[in-house]
Amino acid sequence: MTENASAAEPLAADSAIAVVGMSGRFPGAPDLDAYWANLLGGLCSVTDFTEEELIADGADPQEVRGRDYVPAKGHLVDADRFDAELFGFNRTEAAALDPQHRLLLQTAWSALEDAGRSPLGGTARTGVYVGGGPTEHMLAAQTDPRLAASIGALQVRILTDREFLAPWVSYRLGLEGPSLTVQTACSTSLTAVHLAVQSLLLGECDTALAGGVAVDAVHKRGYVHQQGGIYSPDGRCRPFDERAGGTVPGNGVGVVVLRRLSDALADDDPIRAVIRGSAVTNDGATKVGFTAPGVDQQTAAIVEAWAAAGLDPADAQYLEAHGTATALGDRIEAAAASAAFKGALGTGRIGIGSVKSNIGHLDAAAGVAALIKSVLMLEHATLVPNADPGRPHPELGFDDSPFHLVEGATAWPVPEFGPRRSGVSSVGIGGTNVHVVLEEAPPRAAAGEPDAQGVPEVLLLSARTGEDLRALAGRLAAVLRAPGAPSLADTAYTLSLGRAPMAVRGYVRAGDLAGAAELLAELASGGAPGLGGPDPLGEAWLAGEPVVREGGGRRVALPSYPFAGESHGAYRLVPLAPVAPGGAGPAEGGGPAGLEQGVRALLAEALGLADTEDPEMTYFAAGGDSLTAVHLVGCLRDDFDLDVPITLFLEQLTLHEMARRIVATGEGDESLDALLAEFESE
Repeated sequence: MTENASAAEPLAADSAIAVVGMSGRFPGAPDLDAYWANLLGGLCSVTDFTEEELIADGADPQEVRGRDYVPAKGHLVDADRFDAELFGFNRTEAAALDPQHRLLLQTAWSALEDAGRSPLGGTARTGVYVGGGPTEHMLAAQTDPRLAASIGALQVRILTDREFLAPWVSYRLGLEGPSLTVQTACSTSLTAVHLAVQSLLLGECDTALAGGVAVDAVHKRGYVHQQGGIYSPDGRCRPFDERAGGTVPGNGVGVVVLRRLSDALADDDPIRAVIRGSAVTNDGATKVGFTAPGVDQQTAAIVEAWAAAGLDPADAQYLEAHGTATALGDRIEAAAASAAFKGALGTGRIGIGSVKSNIGHLDAAAGVAALIKSVLMLEHATLVPNADPGRPHPELGFDDSPFHLVEGATAWPVPEFGPRRSGVSSVGIGGTNVHVVLEEAPPRAAAGEPDAQGVPEVLLLSARTGEDLRALAGRLAAVLRAPGAPSLADTAYTLSLGRAPMAVRGYVRAGDLAGAAELLAELASGGAPGLGGPDPLGEAWLAGEPVVREGGGRRVALPSYPFAGESHGAYRLVPLAPVAPGGAGPAEGGGPAGLEQGVRALLAEALGLADTEDPEMTYFAAGGDSLTAVHLVGCLRDDFDLDVPITLFLEQLTLHEMARRIVATGEGDESLDALLAEFESE
């Protein structure tokens, strides 16, 4: 294929994938608007901690004061906060649930909302392809005998193991497509994107969530630098730079929503970019060691991805590289990329960079962080630099290569042939190489002109709490006031079809954007739930009735849910005291009354309740489920010598009545054994 021979080829909608929604949280960036602002400014969002901060957050003082300790990390603020009730978890479950699971659930929700789709109401087959890294919380929880005694060892595993990242998203959001937890080390999330693309092209699903999360610890932590190791000696990651000395760890989460381009165009989805092709390879035994990268298969991944796109690598104008800033990694990646992009050899016209310079190395979330950066650059038609860019490392040979380091934020010129295009690479320890070919979104038809008479629209809002509703109204007001705001009809359409209805509701009725923004600001300040004049649709909405908005519109990107959950902490790896024998055991005093009190205490502990004194609280209302029932049946047998049938927990009983029935029954030979047999037979 000659240079640019394929650049003018029309976009094949039946073989391309649209990115229709995105969400992410990265160091220094609670949302993608902040992420883009940081990238545009070339900011390094790696945090430098003080000794006092680290020790106050539980770090080992002796380690922190060591000569080789580097007090820096791409830290994710508030990584332990979670809107547990919104996702159906009680307090005990939320505390045990790994922070990675918590963040991924919220980010998946926001990504679907960004795509203009209800996170709970989708009918299309939606697949989930995600992965995560190892965490301190998971290791501490799974080795804590007290936690296992409290909620059950199986429940601990299900709530903490990264194996269940995808199934929890599918379960809590009601998504019935394929659900795969992916694991390829540092290339996990971009591999997940590749698998989602393949699944869509094969027709296994119609919409797919893809991405990854990495929160090794929510606490403030640095790292120990070792001579010859992969970590930077000064807490800065400088990919392809002459000052490069290694990488810096970081935490983050990102999810993209993908659909076949033909479907996205037919449904007039808000397309943010297009994936033209992708490929995955492995180095096999062709490298010097298991953890070392290899040139040939990195090159192959790039070439195969562009071939799958029907394009030549020389059609690219930018490469978002893996870029760890390690001596071996950068040198091999530069050699592999130069070989793959040899059609542009010697021109230096392809920009290159790595988001690791801004946020550190996010492990399993590194690839999706890079992908989202590239999508944002295509959307804004702007190339952004590495943080603190310097001169290219002389050993990389950039002077005689297709590449140049982007030195500052600059407009992305319109190519002579075809649209703007970029490649995104990710490399995992163990040799799994991934490359994705991105292209700017096709032009979207302009929104229909608003009615000359200013026909009013009703904007329907809902949230779990009044505080969240006010925050949402404030965010929406800001968007409608900003340049390039979506039309009022499209806003009303997206809010009606693309949001999950919740208990706390409000609406505004307005005939133009300015009026809607003013009323939303009033709602955000504590105004009445219905503003702009009484409206039958709005009043039905406030009454909790099912409503159907009449009139057309299209999905547009609007502010996602303002998650504001409380801190649920995270488990730490610390020495544990031995568990006292006998578990909860009967309360002092013995007899039926003492036994019932002990059973109530066991129920409260398993369900995360302060006590069981609410006489109307039922087992299911308190968050009980079948796994908790299995645990309780075992505890009742072991700690109280009560053999209780599992079916008792399936009845609609208050916790008081349940405790009385448990004490009264105290028998039944099919409880735990029968349920375990059922699990084994599935």
